[in-house]
Amino acid sequence: MRRFTEEDFRTRESAEKVLLDVLNPLKPYYSESCARLYVGNTSTHYENDTIPMESFARPLWGLVPFWTGGGSDPEFDEIYRKGLEAGPDPEHQDYWHTCRDYDQKFCEMAAIAFGMLFCPEKVWDPLSEKAKDNLTEWLWEINRHECCACNWQFFSIITNVALYKKGRPYDKERLREGLECIDAYYDAGGWYNDGNGGDKDYYNPFVMVTYGMVYARFMEKEDPERCRRFIERALAFGKDYIYWFSEDGSSFAYGRSMTYRFAQAAYFAVCALCEVEAFPLPVLKGILVRHLVHWLNLPIFDNADILTIGYAYPNLQMSESYNAPGSPYWAMKAFMFLGLPADHPFWQAEIAPLPQLEPKKYLEHANMLIQRGGGNVVALIPGRLQADGHSHTVEKYSKFAYSTRFGFSIMRSNVTLAECAPDSMLAFEAYGYFFVKDIIETDFEIDEDHVSFSWTPIKGIHVRTRIEPTQTGHVRIHEITSDVECRAYDCGFAVSTDDRRPFDRQENAVQSVVENKDGYCRVTSIEGAGEGKLLIPDPNTNLMNSKTTIPMAVYTIVPGTQTIRTKVDYL
Repeated sequence: MRRFTEEDFRTRESAEKVLLDVLNPLKPYYSESCARLYVGNTSTHYENDTIPMESFARPLWGLVPFWTGGGSDPEFDEIYRKGLEAGPDPEHQDYWHTCRDYDQKFCEMAAIAFGMLFCPEKVWDPLSEKAKDNLTEWLWEINRHECCACNWQFFSIITNVALYKKGRPYDKERLREGLECIDAYYDAGGWYNDGNGGDKDYYNPFVMVTYGMVYARFMEKEDPERCRRFIERALAFGKDYIYWFSEDGSSFAYGRSMTYRFAQAAYFAVCALCEVEAFPLPVLKGILVRHLVHWLNLPIFDNADILTIGYAYPNLQMSESYNAPGSPYWAMKAFMFLGLPADHPFWQAEIAPLPQLEPKKYLEHANMLIQRGGGNVVALIPGRLQADGHSHTVEKYSKFAYSTRFGFSIMRSNVTLAECAPDSMLAFEAYGYFFVKDIIETDFEIDEDHVSFSWTPIKGIHVRTRIEPTQTGHVRIHEITSDVECRAYDCGFAVSTDDRRPFDRQENAVQSVVENKDGYCRVTSIEGAGEGKLLIPDPNTNLMNSKTTIPMAVYTIVPGTQTIRTKVDYL
């Protein structure tokens, strides 16, 4: 993959070329009928037969806006005409098959529905009447089965809206139920929970807020009051969400589905496409351009220039059970701004820097305290109140801090400290294993000056943690009540120590520090007689860097109650 710069996004014509640079390498891997796309051999919790169908659908998140704004690529035009003829045809060998409750194909139906709404001349009109009937029947499968009670409700909503807009049968009752679910998930300040009791994470910009704007784009006449609410929520959301982004275009890794990478910018792309004025066009364009330049220059493609499962580099370790070889192409949602025609003011706008943002910002409705400084954005977070069944959710939601510069690390096991890789966590060594924070108790507090919460890593150990931001990082105060003698490791960020680049790491009596040309993390024990130590975790445990070192303070915990205090610097 070539090197990209901001100049590649100055005009619509140049941005089109970027999109095709990303998608063209897929062309040799479509089936003869074009209804399936084969780009890997790993499996998921859902059927292997669904994987090539998902891979077929996800590039549409980029191709549909490309077509909508006036782009044309004869090969892709034909691939998707043929694929949409064959895939829904029950008599074809590449038939996508009927569905079951909670079927992964429901997620992919939304991409096709998106095309039917924005670009019917490519996705719907070229189909034969039989193919339109087949596609209608196949999309109706989403109405015959249960759909997950989370962001998936929007897949049902958008699919039914597309059927309605094409004059096809649609399920009015399922549409109503889905919209009521989405409203029930809404909290305040533009933020949704991802289902009842679900997390507030990137599924807001991936789906919840963005699909609301799409709904408002097409249903304003039929449902004006709800559409008005969706737009109001989108505008409010942007005021918080911009704080997640650094000056270099990156946003901090946090939560699940990080393999969708630059879908992090989907909110801004849909604001542009649907002309929701959350920010001035130059600011909007600047965020999108810097984000895409940041991502596309990372080693996220394989030797055939296919997007890989992983984050800043290929990494199956951090994946979820629903990440298939084609799943990363959900990232193409960040290209929705291509739906704007070449004469739209967006293309004439300058690529402006971020507006002036506060160095410390409490995001009340996201339960985050954001720090900004030195090009690094850090979110201090209390954690989550309940667990779920997704992979590595402890690491993805329960660390003390998440950073644009350092990413976070994933545990391989809790047998050794190197495999545990507990960056930005307090890990306890007891009974021959290592234990960290998972869920927290309901007495948590968060405001502009502190985050505090109670938690129990293992029966017999209880912790009350208070995190106070400072000018250069934060201080952690842990009140620990333990029934057993054990050791506690209060860890900072995992800093890249790639042997091909200069770095320095040191430890002394009370302090440890790791530094490279991009930044540093220093951990100092200021109460509790901690020792400064360095941990070299297993390779490929960190999302951002394949080789890291974690500075930490190591404490001896004795039975009873004691307080330890650790200072962590990184800004």
